[in-house]
Amino acid sequence: MLKGLGQLANLGNIMKQAQEMNSKMQALNEQLKTKRVTGSAGGGLVEVEINGLGEVLAVRLDEDLVAKGEREMLEDLLPTAFNSAKAKAGELHQQAMAEVTGGLDLPGLGDMLGGGDDTTPTP
Repeated sequence: MLKGLGQLANLGNIMKQAQEMNSKMQALNEQLKTKRVTGSAGGGLVEVEINGLGEVLAVRLDEDLVAKGEREMLEDLLPTAFNSAKAKAGELHQQAMAEVTGGLDLPGLGDMLGGGDDTTPTP
């Protein structure tokens, strides 16, 4: 019956480690919130700036493109620019996670600890 007490002490240790990891993840999110990346399309006609958490901060459109009323082209270029920016933010996120986990690949850790949206780029 006393054998279970050793496992209980281990559970406390695991909980402490989880709390430490949660604190690290919160710090990571604050750090990623300050980082900015830009995705572009059409040779820079459309640019999208997002932070490391994948939140959109700005969208810039070429003035001539807007003046000419190139709606269809804008509709084509915007998703490309967003996806480019999202992929760059995913790279930032992966690098930051590698620092927190010591390089271990722990799929889903960011989501489990409140790391926000999955910004990992798709191949």
